[in-house]
Amino acid sequence: MAARRVLVTGGGSGIGLAIAQACRLAGYDTVIAGRSKARLEAAGGPYVVMDVCDPTSIATALGKVGTIDIFIANAGSATTAPALKMATDEWDRMLALNLTSVFHCAQLAIPSMVARNWGRFIVIGSTASLKGYRYASAYAAAKHGVVGFVRSLALELAPTGVTANALCPGYSNTPLIEEAVAAIVSKTGRSPEEAKASFATNNPLGRLIKPTEVAAAALWLISEGATSVNGQAIAIDGGETA
Repeated sequence: MAARRVLVTGGGSGIGLAIAQACRLAGYDTVIAGRSKARLEAAGGPYVVMDVCDPTSIATALGKVGTIDIFIANAGSATTAPALKMATDEWDRMLALNLTSVFHCAQLAIPSMVARNWGRFIVIGSTASLKGYRYASAYAAAKHGVVGFVRSLALELAPTGVTANALCPGYSNTPLIEEAVAAIVSKTGRSPEEAKASFATNNPLGRLIKPTEVAAAALWLISEGATSVNGQAIAIDGGETA
């Protein structure tokens, strides 16, 4: 494991940071990536500045990191708006950040894995990859696209020793939820506690998903025990999409 190098995008906080910390504890050589140098430094450990929406930035960062065996595409964001009122530039931004960025990362990171006959490409999707949500049409469209891309990519990679999979967590206790809670409070006047509880109601377990639960699933996917797991969209949602 010590010889395996992991790169986690959006690794400065939330699920990405939890995955990076779990990988380090498991003995993997782990690097986090993101746009904010200050956030990356605060997270601790090796990092590289990367904008996943910019192929040149991705290529430059990969050149600095060197050989990567496991690429975890976690960077993403969500905004809400009624589908028929959403601005085109916001639609484009959601697709660029949550879907097209995955395409660019795959094209730039996977060829070296194929050359070495081993690799893992994991995308952090969402339950929005598997179902729709009101006022999140652009995000859901992008996350649905991620699963389609991963499944197609997995079939192409099957003979190479490289696998591609998606993890699809439900609403998780991350800064992304905190931003959504703040937006609900500002628009509706509900308390932060009420707003946060509304997200937990989607989960049959009655709570938000823990980032460490997603990290545990990622550790399994990169293990030798998951060699035959390919092209899957694994829900971590307490049964929400069951």
